[in-house]
Amino acid sequence: MVQCCAFDCKRSGKFYFPKDLKLKKKWEVAVKRSGFRATRHSRLCPDHFKPDDFCEKEGFYSGVPRIVLRNDAIPSIFSFNKVTIAKAVQRRERALKRTAKRQLNDDIGILYYTGLESYEKFLYVFNTLCPEAHHIKYRYNNVINLSVQDQFLLSLMKIRKNMDDYELTRFFGVFDVTVSNVFRTRRLLHARRFQNIRVIVDCTEVPINKPKNPAAQQAVFSYYKDRCTGKFEVGATPSGLLCHCSSGYGGGSARDRQIVERSGLLNKCERSDSIMADRGFDVQDLFASSGVTVNIPTFLRGKSQLPGVTLLQDRKLSSKRVHIERLIGLLKTYEIRQTPLNGFYVPICSKIFFVCFMLCNFREATLANKT
Repeated sequence: MVQCCAFDCKRSGKFYFPKDLKLKKKWEVAVKRSGFRATRHSRLCPDHFKPDDFCEKEGFYSGVPRIVLRNDAIPSIFSFNKVTIAKAVQRRERALKRTAKRQLNDDIGILYYTGLESYEKFLYVFNTLCPEAHHIKYRYNNVINLSVQDQFLLSLMKIRKNMDDYELTRFFGVFDVTVSNVFRTRRLLHARRFQNIRVIVDCTEVPINKPKNPAAQQAVFSYYKDRCTGKFEVGATPSGLLCHCSSGYGGGSARDRQIVERSGLLNKCERSDSIMADRGFDVQDLFASSGVTVNIPTFLRGKSQLPGVTLLQDRKLSSKRVHIERLIGLLKTYEIRQTPLNGFYVPICSKIFFVCFMLCNFREATLANKT
């Protein structure tokens, strides 16, 4: 249920704002929230109306009388004035500050719930989002009962532990619609600018729930994984940081070459750049016209043994490719990646896994100590 939009009211909203613009304006004024504009999702609970604002009306089909709100009713019962508003705001701010601090009181808890090694690392990642994180247009109503830091924490916990929405509602003391609103709206990271375009690319697949549509099943079923998957192309710099992540594609219908063509990787490369890839990336012709070199391990092609110089070159390639493999390994530590993704979140799966990969850039285990 959608929460009542009145300040400091935690009940479920029942009555939509009127379609009549004049009456709707009176409701907005009565709510007394600065800058508030009702949307099609905004509701008020019955507690804000007087008894004479209701009347009996017979059901159109059943004829059974029921209690309904009068057409000209205006909400008038609110538990605040100038003094109580200030106190309520102070109580709310204290509660919001306590929530995040209670869950982030030690590094072990932070690592378990978020994948980040310390509270300082959590704040560092959070501060990279400011001030954009404070000016987000939500998918539904604005979220006023969770601080921005707690919304960030909620999103990390959802990704890291794949917690059910009900678990998060109990954890943060909010409604399930608030959890969905936060997770579907939050853009944790928008780092789309890369200074070093030279990349090591690979593809990885993530499990998703089996769709009901047969055509969709065929598009996402992967014979390699023997289940329905989404496929992503990722790229890392030679220093081991993520610098490229494509949108998700059906694991059964998309080939590595097709994803490279559609991902826009070629547009991010400059002449004389070099790309490292596995043998499955047969894309040399796509990049040759732009002066970009594609380095892949040498094929035997009927030879019993490769020359020593070629073997040495392949070993150097493998030593660099370990970074992308380590990055994909870190991705698997997020439980939302390990279990089939709920169909409700499949439309935003590209954003979810982009966030997972970008969070890996803040992990201390991305690079080996000797690298």
